[in-house]
Amino acid sequence: MLTTSPALPTAQIDPVVAAALAEDAPWGDLTGQVLLPADATASAQLVAREDGVAAGLAVFAAAFRLTDPATEVTARLADGDSFTAGDVLATVTGPARAVVQAERIALNFSQRMSGIATLTRRFVEAVEGTGAAITDTRKTTPGLRALERHAVRCGGGVNHRFSLSDAVMAKDNHLAVLQQQGLDLTEAIRHARVQLGHTTSLEVEVDRIDQIEPVIAGGVDIIMLDNFSLEDLARGVQLIAGRAIIEASGTVTLGTVGDIARTGVDVISSGALTHSARHLDLGLDMTVTSGA
Repeated sequence: MLTTSPALPTAQIDPVVAAALAEDAPWGDLTGQVLLPADATASAQLVAREDGVAAGLAVFAAAFRLTDPATEVTARLADGDSFTAGDVLATVTGPARAVVQAERIALNFSQRMSGIATLTRRFVEAVEGTGAAITDTRKTTPGLRALERHAVRCGGGVNHRFSLSDAVMAKDNHLAVLQQQGLDLTEAIRHARVQLGHTTSLEVEVDRIDQIEPVIAGGVDIIMLDNFSLEDLARGVQLIAGRAIIEASGTVTLGTVGDIARTGVDVISSGALTHSARHLDLGLDMTVTSGA
């Protein structure tokens, strides 16, 4: 099981966090300015209120760093690590005004990302031993895709195509247009194939068994069996017989994902990893000290 994920580059973190900070305090934190002494300092701990999987600790730290470079954040564990209620995930020290101002944005990101990582880990554990990979979809929060997909990796999942520019993926609406135009599916796929470089993959979604052979004849790399019954998934796996990577999608839940994996598919994609993940309960316990 994957327990760590490549670090998110600062170039992907800082613009997102800076926009969130600007939205939350466009002219500064008025409450902190009028109530807290300018020389007051604060120490805080990021504490888990429930069990989970860590994700977004660098994003958490960026909220404080971008608010005031004088703040210091020390992570107590790494993204992808499991924790239990009561564990301290990170500590923060710095000017009290900055710590209080950045608190909500830092928590919003870390709670969101850790929630996604935790849910993903449950899906991954549910298919353990089957060989099936758990992957996300493009059903992400606009502007937060890089962060949310990092969280999926922290939970042990893998990422689907990042954007529409990365790969060819013909879905039901594309096939409906081809049918309306009277175009042959196999020939249309072959035409698409010759326009692609050798490093670009081509995936086609099908929702019926009888679509599989024409799609394979077109030269696809991946076939998505969408909303197939368990019986039809097993039949599809036998029919494809290793000629393409098999992805299952549609109505994938924690209750169904294990049975889906046992049909022999290679990949199971679920938008629920990102669009239905619950924010994890994390808190920032703070102590403020007046300046000398």
